[in-house]
Amino acid sequence: MSKRIVFIFLMFLFCSSLYSQTDMLRLLRGNVVMNKKAKVGMAVIGLDNTDTLSFYGSEQMPIQSVYKFHLALAVLNLVERGKLSLSQKVFIPKSQLRPNTWIPLRDKYPDGDVSLTLDEILKFTVSQSDNIGCDLLFNLIGGTSVVNDYIHSIGIEGVSIAATEEQMAQGWDVQFTNWTTPRAAVQLLQKFQNKEIIPTLHDYLYKIMTETSTGPKRLKGLLPEGTVVAHKTGTSDTNKEGITAAINDIGIVVLPNGKYYFIAVFVTNSYESFESNESIIAEISKLVYDEYEFKSR
Repeated sequence: MSKRIVFIFLMFLFCSSLYSQTDMLRLLRGNVVMNKKAKVGMAVIGLDNTDTLSFYGSEQMPIQSVYKFHLALAVLNLVERGKLSLSQKVFIPKSQLRPNTWIPLRDKYPDGDVSLTLDEILKFTVSQSDNIGCDLLFNLIGGTSVVNDYIHSIGIEGVSIAATEEQMAQGWDVQFTNWTTPRAAVQLLQKFQNKEIIPTLHDYLYKIMTETSTGPKRLKGLLPEGTVVAHKTGTSDTNKEGITAAINDIGIVVLPNGKYYFIAVFVTNSYESFESNESIIAEISKLVYDEYEFKSR
């Protein structure tokens, strides 16, 4: 991120009390990505659960694997209701371990034809963003519409979950049927952390999210070592025109005093390099962290 962008963002944060929200959004939209060939959407819910900041917060952004958090919520809702059990076994045939997709599960079970507990599949799906684990869970609960309907039923409307990982791999345009707004993403994180949903399994999923191994250079990239971030990333391919559809990260960031805030950053329609896309997220994350760390003293 250029020094100009950093300066403008810092001035925005410092002077937030001097501007109306409309003025602030206009400033951000006009300058934050001025030198980047990408569209960036971002939303934050701050320390008191009401302090908010966003730009392009109501825009539909391709969600990619961020939706595995939504999927996990829907699965764990069924566990809480006694419809599923974390100890139940799910069979994974070798034929499911298709090539040319992200499958950490295959590294551990290269021959397939194995039965794993729902618990293990959830951990692969959320912490390591396993695509086969994701689709197995969709199949187990009845498809993407079940997740979509559940998320809407808890009051989060700015989301569409329509295609599995396998379906997204069948064509570039399919991925755009799965989307969220940045504001909806942080609202869902807030409901989860406040235990308005899956209250008895909150700690279980929270721990899995803190163990996320993907995207270490995104939300966590520039934060102080040891900062706890419960997050879920999303990543698309880059097409032959050099467009990356999505580099995403959403999460709950814990400050040194134990207070926390919710943040979502989506980089879409980007002609930037993979490293640049991740850097955009990391720079924004660090600026927000510094502001809230200062406010929380």
